[in-house]
Amino acid sequence: MNEIVLVAASKFGLEALVKREVQALGFADVQVSNGRIQFPAAVADIPRLNVWLRFADRVQVLVGEFEAVSFDALFEQTKALPWEVWIPANGRFPVTAKTVKSQLQSGRSCQAIVKKAIVERLKSHYHMVEFPETGPVFAVQVALYKNRATLTLDTSGVGLHKRGYRVEAGAAPLKETLAAALVQLSYWQPERILLDPMCGSGTILIEAAMMARNMAPGLKRQFAAEGWPVIPARAWETAREEARAAERPFPHPQLYGYDNDPAIIEIARQNAIRAGVAADIQFAVKPLDALWIDRQYGVMITNPPYGIRLADKQAVNQLYIILNKIFRKKKGWSVYVLTADRQFPKYFKRGRPDRVRKLYNGTIQVNYYQYFGQKPPRG
Repeated sequence: MNEIVLVAASKFGLEALVKREVQALGFADVQVSNGRIQFPAAVADIPRLNVWLRFADRVQVLVGEFEAVSFDALFEQTKALPWEVWIPANGRFPVTAKTVKSQLQSGRSCQAIVKKAIVERLKSHYHMVEFPETGPVFAVQVALYKNRATLTLDTSGVGLHKRGYRVEAGAAPLKETLAAALVQLSYWQPERILLDPMCGSGTILIEAAMMARNMAPGLKRQFAAEGWPVIPARAWETAREEARAAERPFPHPQLYGYDNDPAIIEIARQNAIRAGVAADIQFAVKPLDALWIDRQYGVMITNPPYGIRLADKQAVNQLYIILNKIFRKKKGWSVYVLTADRQFPKYFKRGRPDRVRKLYNGTIQVNYYQYFGQKPPRG
């Protein structure tokens, strides 16, 4: 197997970031579509991509693509694919399916058809009647969109946002992949101040510190494909060794995280310890209305509560008003706010946002409001 095709799955709005990080890892001929970044690679690249991708959701092997307007077509073309190259005789291969704007509208039926087709293919190859499915997991995903079936194998297991450092996340966690993207989409650089005045479990600041140190986000976790016979164990060892060697110092960190809940701040500290960046971030209990900015230049990135209920909305609106009072005259501060509340710009009156990005926090559609501050003088 000289060359395969891999897919880095992405949340809507982050495809460009994932494309750039895939290219930075040395891959070419990168094709982008909604939620998919596709590129040719080698089997031995799977560990490195899982360890290093910071903004992607997962890494998948593209097994096949074809038109399928009938169950017979889905069965026969699935069966024609070389599943035995990947799945050993004892492999577990659960199948999930989704279908959008296709003649085959039942995801459950498509799931059963694909499972049966893979079984028939493996029966022929291994000369077995039944499969114990007691070995490593090869999660098969079939997606039908406008009658085109895409079949993939998931190499990551749990999503890549699970870095392994966040045991406690608070009531409404911000996924690590999205938190890292918020930092990447800002003007922050490691030599600048970064403030999150409503930091919750500290994810934005932890991700920023990891980026400043060039810490591979997947270094401290395991992946589904680590049990796959087709991938040499040495490839995983090499990927982790290279990642450890690539880490760099963060000489003068200026990362500050505040929250009004002492228990949440303690969770943030513990998360930072597990991530290996505790020395880089200063966490403290501080209500937003007690915040005083005495620096002329800096970057503020935050993800305030969304306020679904009316009473919550009133409280959240008050937070926006306080943010406005703090930053309305701080022209040297770049302000970035992620919220599902489209009323935010009415309360933060420094001017029209310089940019608004539509993103998703889980299944919640959110806007990333960006207010660019004046650049600090050089030197």
